Amino acid sequence: MSFLAPAAFAALAIAIPILLLYMLRLRRREVLISSTFLWRQVVQDTEANTPWQRLRRNLLLFLQLLILLLLALALARPFIIVPTISAGKVALLVDASGSMTATDIAGDTRFAAAVDQARQIVNSMNPQDIISLIRVGDVPEPLTSYTSDKNKLRRALAAMTVSEGRADWDTALTLAAAGAAGAEDFSIVMISDGGLGDTAGLPVNIPQPIYLPVGESSSNVGITALATRALAGQPPQLFAQVTNYGAEPADISLVIRLDEVLRLSRSGTIPPRSQLPIPFDEPIAEPFETLSATLTFDNDAEDYLALDNRAWAVQNETKTRRVFYVSQGENLFLEQALRSLPGVQTFRGNAENRGLPAEPFDLYVFDGWLPNDLPGGDMLIVNPPNSTPLFTVGGLLPATDEIEISSEESPITSFVDLDEMSLLQFRAIEAAWAQTLFRAGGEAILAAGEVNAQQIAILPFDLRDSNLPLLIAWPVLMANLLDWFSPSDIVSLPDGLTVGDVLVISPPLLAESIRVTTPEGKIHDLPVQGEKVAFADTGKLGLYRLEILQAGEVTSVQSFAVNLFGTGESDIGPVAEADLQLGGGLMAAEADEQLGTQEFWMWLALAALLLLAIEWYVYHRRLQVPTVLNPAPRRFRFPWRGLQSS
Repeated sequence: MSFLAPAAFAALAIAIPILLLYMLRLRRREVLISSTFLWRQVVQDTEANTPWQRLRRNLLLFLQLLILLLLALALARPFIIVPTISAGKVALLVDASGSMTATDIAGDTRFAAAVDQARQIVNSMNPQDIISLIRVGDVPEPLTSYTSDKNKLRRALAAMTVSEGRADWDTALTLAAAGAAGAEDFSIVMISDGGLGDTAGLPVNIPQPIYLPVGESSSNVGITALATRALAGQPPQLFAQVTNYGAEPADISLVIRLDEVLRLSRSGTIPPRSQLPIPFDEPIAEPFETLSATLTFDNDAEDYLALDNRAWAVQNETKTRRVFYVSQGENLFLEQALRSLPGVQTFRGNAENRGLPAEPFDLYVFDGWLPNDLPGGDMLIVNPPNSTPLFTVGGLLPATDEIEISSEESPITSFVDLDEMSLLQFRAIEAAWAQTLFRAGGEAILAAGEVNAQQIAILPFDLRDSNLPLLIAWPVLMANLLDWFSPSDIVSLPDGLTVGDVLVISPPLLAESIRVTTPEGKIHDLPVQGEKVAFADTGKLGLYRLEILQAGEVTSVQSFAVNLFGTGESDIGPVAEADLQLGGGLMAAEADEQLGTQEFWMWLALAALLLLAIEWYVYHRRLQVPTVLNPAPRRFRFPWRGLQSS
């Protein structure tokens, strides 16, 4: 055994004044009393004439000297040499993915076992070692900078939490490798069950990580698919899939709840390492918004991961956008483009009738024709024949092939290439509310914007007077335009989200803010500052509620589900070091064993605290006056020769 701070033994010199205090005779104040029968010891002390007395055998003195010795030993920081995983500068990575919640280690979670391993590494670090602790979840998080402060590292480990999704090892390893700069002795230590996914290679000249495996069993049964589909006007149908990742068959029951009310159940037996599709042949006639599935087991099947025993879905009806189309003549290019767009149902009007049908449509497309009164919905106007209160049409302009796309970012111009486009003729237009997206000879040939709560796009030329319909840019442009017009859904998620994904929200035109409520009740208020709003806090499994707010009032509500599907976390089989792939190659052989230090000053300090409590009790016990109910304490016989105390 050695000591890190041997100078602390100088504190033992405090024993000298303690001994002197016990040898110094106390000067007591004289007080008249009725009897000295109970004060025999006091009378004996007053008989001496010298200020010093012989050192007596005293329990309090013994306890105080022992406490001093233990405290001096604790301050000297005794340690022993023990084997350790790594030394020097260490990046310590702890897996905090969903699979680490598996309870296959003596009833405890893998994450708890990983934290214990990390704590052992911290406890055995040398005084000159420095460690950076990194939590590897869906977003890797450095919990500490490189430090030799064991208490700081222990506090970070105690506060570390496990996530419910996949772990981003690619980013975590790259982040850890950055610590190798300027270090002579550097190593990366990974504590994980081996679910690394498609991990890329480490930077050049960075040593392979030291891998500490966690986990014992692959036994798990989980829901790996849950979906609902419905054609327009038809009741929805359900589909689910359950997968057995273990080595034994499992008898399962799948319970379906519609809006949290029990409605359906299916049972079956899943062979080892197999999937069981569970179709629901009969459509659901009753209306519902959300659906949840719960997996239970009919036998003693081993299932060590609880996260994938529940799944959620939101009813998704295939919504068809109704388009009213009128053309002055035949325009096959425009008609074919409308037919090819998914989710579009086109109704063709009569160009001889200048009126519009009474029923509303999602989009109005006018080609070389305009009604007497413009509709109140979204419009795509091609080759407008005359001016309207919304825009002005000028004269014809000559042919040109100098087509420019506006540098301002717009979803309409995404992936559109007009380098080969040419125009035979076109008209000048003016619309103060519109943004010019395409120009020809300095004049707008595509203008789009919002006015009167409408989205309107104008192409001021006949498509047959250009080669645009012959370019690949034409179907791309039409698809972009249809997506730009008011979307039918705030979010389009046919299969929901995977935990950790980013949700892209398309807010309505007049929306001021978006409120998202997570499954645990946490509320996020997102301001609307553009055409798209991103929401990234999807780290919890379950149903999320999305509300659109306008003038402080909720105008629209939509739910979406976040599940564990496709993350690979349900396959909890631990991966051995010999089978672990990293950057396309196997992990390096186990690193040579190094030496570290194991301190135990905290046990000495704890023993000193315990003795201090005993000393306090003995001291206050002696201060008590003996009574019939509380007699004087008996004499204690000590193990050493002749030493007694009352």
